[in-house]
Amino acid sequence: MCPRIQSSPVTPSPPVAELHFFTGTMDSGKSTLALQTNHNHAARGRVGRIFTSRDRSGAAVVSSRLGLTHEAREVDPDFDFWRDIVTTLTAGGRVDYLICDEAQFYTREQIDQLAKVADELQIDVFAFGILTDFRSHLFPGSARLVELADRMNVLQVEALCWCGKRATHNARTEDGIMVTEGDVVVVGDVESEASADTSAEPAHVAYEVLCRQHHRRRLTAARAKAVSLAPEPLPFG
Repeated sequence: MCPRIQSSPVTPSPPVAELHFFTGTMDSGKSTLALQTNHNHAARGRVGRIFTSRDRSGAAVVSSRLGLTHEAREVDPDFDFWRDIVTTLTAGGRVDYLICDEAQFYTREQIDQLAKVADELQIDVFAFGILTDFRSHLFPGSARLVELADRMNVLQVEALCWCGKRATHNARTEDGIMVTEGDVVVVGDVESEASADTSAEPAHVAYEVLCRQHHRRRLTAARAKAVSLAPEPLPFG
């Protein structure tokens, strides 16, 4: 008679924290998703921390173009995520997840710190940011997130170029004219061509999302409108 083999109960593995990166162009709903993610986790009794850097509405706030806002911790270049979270936990605080908006402005070292928080402290990190600047160059923070993130998610809400095609590039305009040189970080918002004030001093800086073709041609909505309204040449000669 064969002896009965007792099977030992299977102990489920504890959940593993991950570094998530959500990206898209301007006007694709990143900050809205960041605030929704925070709401969903907080509603389940989890305790989170919210961070941002150079939000369009000012320091220490996450703001959505839909009108949603939330207080946040401002991240400057000297901020240390690892030290901040370890200090909180050592003092008896609780942190289950981090919401990190405008992550493109974080330094590469700060992204490394976020990865360490996820790996060593088992705290979920949700980072949100755009990939490239107005020159179509990767932001250092976003580049490091692409290299390190456990999961990278391209937002499904598609921003549209003025022509109706999917917008893939961020453009900076000064008085309605697209520029490809200047400081990488100039805080502004996505505005329509009608809001540009060509008489303002200094130049009115705004941002616009374009498809690759019109970004390459530097053809913004304002310029396209001006071209379409240009008078036809007289049929002489």
